[in-house]
Formats: sequence, structure tokens, C-alpha cells
Amino acid sequence: MASAACTSTAVLVLLVSLAAVASTADARFRAMPWTPAHATFYGDETAAETMGGACGYGNLHATRYGTDTAALSTTLFLDGYGCGTCYQIRCVGTPDCYRGSPVITVTATNLCPPNWAQDSNNGGWCNPPRTHFDLAKPAFMKMAVWRAGIVPVMYRRVPCVRQGGIRFAFQGNPYWLLVYVMNVAGAGDVRDMWVKGSGGGGEGWMRMSHNWGASYQAFGQLGGQALSFKLTSYTTGQTILAADVAPPTWCIGLTYQARANFR
Repeated sequence: MASAACTSTAVLVLLVSLAAVASTADARFRAMPWTPAHATFYGDETAAETMGGACGYGNLHATRYGTDTAALSTTLFLDGYGCGTCYQIRCVGTPDCYRGSPVITVTATNLCPPNWAQDSNNGGWCNPPRTHFDLAKPAFMKMAVWRAGIVPVMYRRVPCVRQGGIRFAFQGNPYWLLVYVMNVAGAGDVRDMWVKGSGGGGEGWMRMSHNWGASYQAFGQLGGQALSFKLTSYTTGQTILAADVAPPTWCIGLTYQARANFR
């Protein structure tokens, strides 16, 4: 634990606004061309089955992703490096599309795993190398009749628009810090991550390894130190420095927020 005040059952979300976030590169993400794919949905109108997921974002209402979300096929999920990316999707080429082909914007929060028992064109929609979106049902229902089950779509990757700063949710123990990275604007993704404590000792930035989904881990005793983070985008290579995000009294089970975000 970071301090005696911390408990392993802490579930409160603590949003702190400390030092500014500075960019060390000007590699802004822009919308990509429209590309054909297909979309299905999972769960029901409550989207209860979409909570959690392979990115580790937990309750998507609490983490502000809501129900405009998608599980990506393996080709797009990229072993978790696709977590947090944003897409515009519109239904095309079938009477099941709503008139006017409304465009929806979704965030990648989950993996649609391959189904090797089914043909890629008949049930195995998420089998590689297919690009496929398994949407939360409320998102699917914004563009097409849900009884269709599967519809052809056009999609494009777009910049993520987020309110507030990047969020860092802490898990782990006194010797192992596991951090889930959320609410990243711009490209939305994270390739590399480092942590630095305020305790000095000449160690400088400690590289964190990719654990799974949108989580990164560091092995070391960082308790009692203010923590700063450095992140690099998977898509653009842009580096963001989030200084003094968590105070020396940080706790496992809480979430800390930087002041700014990817631009």
C-alpha cells in the first residue's frame, strides 16, 4: 500500500488536477479513409454484457465511455494496443440500415475473439484477417434494425474527443503497480508507458511493460512518492508527459487524472 490510509477494497474515484501535460511531439491524429467492413452486436439494450471487457475499463458508465462502444476483431484489436481507439461507422447496402445512413462514433473497449468453429463468412465474423465491429446493442440500434443481426458498414478511424485529462486507475500491491490508462484523446491508444517517482535516487523513468488490454505494470516500491507518467501513442508516436499525477499518498484502487490530454 502507498500509505496507512489505503485499503485493498478502495473503490472511490479520485480525480486530481495537478501539473500540466506537455507534448514532446506534434503528431496529431487525423481521420482515416472510409473502409468497408461488417458489424454485429452483443448483449441487450442495457449493454450490461459490454461492461468490463478485454481492455480493462471496468464499468463503462463510471469510466465515461458509455454504451457507444465496440469489441474489435483481432486484426483491429492488436493485442490490446487498439484499446481506446475511436471509429465512425455507418450502415450501408441493406434495407436494414436506417434512412440517411446515420453515422455513429464508438470507442474500442473489448475484443471480439475468433470463432474457429465457424466459417469467416458464416458466423466467424471476427476471425482474422477480417475487420469487424461487434457493437454494444444500443450503438447498433442507432444505425440499423437490430433484427438484421449483421450488416455491411463503412468505417473510418477518427480522433477521440475526450473531456478532462488522461485517467490512471491503480491496482496491484506494494511491489507491483498495475495502471489502467483511460480517457486518452487524439489517437486514443498507448504503445509505451513509463513511471517516475519523486523519491529521486537517480533511477529516473522506469519503463512499464504491457500487461493486457489498456494496462501497464511496473515492478518496484513506489509507495510514498508522487508519481509522474510518460506515454507514447501506438499510432502517431506522440509522447505525452503527465507530471505529478498522483500525490505521495496515492492508494491502490483509486483513479487519478492529469490536467490535460493528447491534443
